[in-house]
Amino acid sequence: MKLLATSDLHVSYQDNRHVVEAIASPDPEDWLIVAGDIGEKFADVEWTLRTLTPKFGKVVWSPGNHELWTTKDDENQARGEMRYKHLVELCRSLDVVTPEDPYEVFHGPNGPVTVCPLFLGYDYSFRPHGATDVKSALEIAHKAGVVCTDEYFLHPDPYPSREAWCQARVEETEERLSRISGPTVLINHYPLVRDPTFVLRYPEFALWCGTTLTADWHKRFNAVEMVYGHLHIPRTTHYDGVRFDEVSLGYPREWKPRGTTRVKLHDVLRES
Repeated sequence: MKLLATSDLHVSYQDNRHVVEAIASPDPEDWLIVAGDIGEKFADVEWTLRTLTPKFGKVVWSPGNHELWTTKDDENQARGEMRYKHLVELCRSLDVVTPEDPYEVFHGPNGPVTVCPLFLGYDYSFRPHGATDVKSALEIAHKAGVVCTDEYFLHPDPYPSREAWCQARVEETEERLSRISGPTVLINHYPLVRDPTFVLRYPEFALWCGTTLTADWHKRFNAVEMVYGHLHIPRTTHYDGVRFDEVSLGYPREWKPRGTTRVKLHDVLRES
């Protein structure tokens, strides 16, 4: 039995839907991590999870930014935290594990590991050179023409800002993780450290890619692996001896040149 992972399925693209339909595992008892950005519409998230759950022993979900968008053409017009709660309710109706549920224990090749799906957000602390605060960082990004669509569709209601929502999520999650003993797999849509963003073609985009508040979590909370997506740069890196896996599929214009015809499910607890 394996613990597998993917993210950034973006099923609003028909080509990606075909890829999702083809996802399968040799062992129906395998677990699947989906680390966010299934799609923007509530119905697309539901379709994807209904497609995947019969094929795996357990599905574990962490939200990306795209699931939290509120767009005019979505039947579900909930915003911010209420939208997130609706997504959690959907997942629970399908027996999908969310960041609001008790952490599950996966019995891997080297013993039990606590699988921790997280929802943390970002707080604009991955700032470009020369930015001294959030305002100046956003000004630099706007001048560079690099602005995440979150600025228009991701609403932090009822929090006064995305930073405040991130702060609240970090504090709540930190307390939960501090009660875990033993090794963990930490799952978040964004990397827990800034380093993976250093290879971005447009470095200003790092503003929307995480928070410095989690920079030591992979060490503090005994991670054997950190699983993330968002950057659409699938690869494996190591920080402080901990493996970080970017497991995204991405948009068709990104995965087609790689010759991908099926999504690669990353084997999370494989040997380094």
